[in-house]
Amino acid sequence: MHPIFFTNMKMLYRIFVLTFAITMGLGEHCQIQVADWGSVESEVVKKYTLTNSIGQEVTVISYGATITTIRTPDKNGQTTDVVLGFDNIEGYLAKNNPYFGATIGRVANRIANAQFILDGVEYNLSKNVGNDSLHGGIKGWNARVWNSTIESNNVIMTLLSDDGEEGYPGTVIASAKFCLTEEGQLIIEMKAFTTKATPINLTNHSYFNLAGHDTNSKELYNHVFKINADRWTVTDSESIPTGEIRSVENSVFDLRHPTVLGKIISSVPGVGYDYNFCLLEDSEATKERFVAKVLHPASGRYLEVFSDQPGVQFYTSNYFPTTIDSAIIGKEGKKYLKHGAFCLETQNYPDAVNHANFPNSILRPGKIYSHTVIYKFGVEA
Repeated sequence: MHPIFFTNMKMLYRIFVLTFAITMGLGEHCQIQVADWGSVESEVVKKYTLTNSIGQEVTVISYGATITTIRTPDKNGQTTDVVLGFDNIEGYLAKNNPYFGATIGRVANRIANAQFILDGVEYNLSKNVGNDSLHGGIKGWNARVWNSTIESNNVIMTLLSDDGEEGYPGTVIASAKFCLTEEGQLIIEMKAFTTKATPINLTNHSYFNLAGHDTNSKELYNHVFKINADRWTVTDSESIPTGEIRSVENSVFDLRHPTVLGKIISSVPGVGYDYNFCLLEDSEATKERFVAKVLHPASGRYLEVFSDQPGVQFYTSNYFPTTIDSAIIGKEGKKYLKHGAFCLETQNYPDAVNHANFPNSILRPGKIYSHTVIYKFGVEA
């Protein structure tokens, strides 16, 4: 990289971060503690713990801008960790880490044949799932140590991604801001800008189980799901969209009304849900758009999701191990198994760069990519 260009990018980086901090407002009055949490290739990993006055706690680490813990009370006031993860940095570095809690980029989900044509130029990406590219490639943003700081009661993480990284064009600067409110909202704001036209599609990949991170399918099947989507993107056997957008009417994809997961999951094509749902269109497309609600009746815990994105990937941990002997060993030594958690990954449609009928995923110089997702936790009596 030319030294002048590098200097200019550093300047733009500072301007971008400063602008991000100013435009996001003063934030909420949560408490934030910071500590070192190991290192990756000589880079120190920072751990930030956000707490509010209603007994909720969120922990985020700078490796992958990753959520490692979300503790929230049940209807009896008992607080439980409701996201899957690991107790140490070594767990997140392991090959069997299924992107627990990470910020995914430069492009979340799959890109068919790891290639696309943009402005007449063909780009070939690194392949990490068969012939396709998944979640940014071999070393996506989930596997990078982000710069991090605290600004106005928010945790801000920033990353510089070089031109050509994993095959993508353009040097990209990205930010992820984490805020915990007194109303039980975990607000994540993701932004990016680029020096060249490039596809961008970020998401957070937290795995939730509202009964507790260690309760597996026994309790996940009791969860009640409602997703505000009237269509879904049809996929082939490799989970690549065919381009068809189909109505959910009279199918297992119709989750517009509360549905108990255990009563329907065996009827879902494949081994469970791993599909993009097309959210009902909102002319304003505000960050307050309702995406989904999930309830665990026994504990009373619920999760409501809001976002400004056109889609949400609903995933039920279909590819976790099926036997105790091969289980993923998570926090507190607990064993995570198939259908042990769910993900609601707000994002653009998968492989949008290769489908003209999908929402645009190209970010161009001078424009800012912006994505807000709100996870609101509460209890029902």
